[in-house]
Amino acid sequence: METNYISISYPQLALATLFIVINVCLSLALKLGLTQSLIVASMRMIAQLLVVGYALQWVFTLSNPFLVLLVAVAMTTIAALSSVNRTRRRFPSIYWNSFVCLLSASFLVTGLTVNGIIRVQPWYDPQYLIPLLGMVLGNALTGTSLALDKFMEDLSSKREQIEALLTLGATRWEAAHETLKEALRTGMIPTINSMMVMGLVSLPGMMTGQILAGASPTDAVRYQILIIFTQASGTALATIGVLTLAFFAVFNSQHQLSVTFSLYR
Repeated sequence: METNYISISYPQLALATLFIVINVCLSLALKLGLTQSLIVASMRMIAQLLVVGYALQWVFTLSNPFLVLLVAVAMTTIAALSSVNRTRRRFPSIYWNSFVCLLSASFLVTGLTVNGIIRVQPWYDPQYLIPLLGMVLGNALTGTSLALDKFMEDLSSKREQIEALLTLGATRWEAAHETLKEALRTGMIPTINSMMVMGLVSLPGMMTGQILAGASPTDAVRYQILIIFTQASGTALATIGVLTLAFFAVFNSQHQLSVTFSLYR
C-alpha cells in the first residue's frame, strides 16, 4: 500500500492552537475559572511533547543495548514515582515496591512481545522497544496507582474491622483478601472498559497514527490488538505484584496489621 503521510509544519501546528483558544474564550465568557489552568496545561503539554519528540529522535539512533536499557529503566523509575505520588496513604517501602513491580511486569511483557511475537532484529531496536514499553508502562502506572490507593484507603477506613478479625483468629489473608480483591478490580477496570468499547466508540491512538502515516487499516488493527493484549497483561501483572508486596509490607508474619499509614495530600 502506497503511503501518503502528510507532515505537519510548525505554522500548521500554530493554527491548531485556535481550538484551545476557543476553550479559553468560553471559560472567560462563562466565568468558569479555567482560563489559567487551560493556558498552563496547554503550554506544559507543548513543552513536554516537544522535548520528548527531540529526545526520541536521539534515542532512536542508539545502537548500544546498554544505553537503550538505561533509557527504559529511567522511564520505569519515572512511572513508579508517578504511580506512588497519586496514592494518598503510603508505607515505607511503597516506592521500591512500585518500581520493582513495574520494572518486572513491563520488561517481561515487552520483551516477550519484541522477541517472541514481533521478532525485532536486534531485540533492543529502540524504534520498537521504547514506544512499546512506554505504552505498557502508561497503562500499568494507572492500574497500580488506582489499586494501591484503593487498598490503602480501605485498610485505613476498615482498620478496626480488619483488626477485629485478626484478634478473633483470622489469618492476615482471611482478614484482607476482600480488600485485596476490590483493589485489584479497581486497578483493572480502566483497561477492561477501554477494551470493551475499542473500535466502536474510540479508535486507539497507535492505530490512528499508523493509518494517518499510510499503513493498511488491517495491519494497524493487528498491531493494535497486539498492543492492547500486551498492555492488559502488563497492567495485571504489575497490579497483582504491587498489591502482593503491599500486603506483606503492612501485615507481619504474626498476622498483625503493623504499619501506621502516612497521609499525603
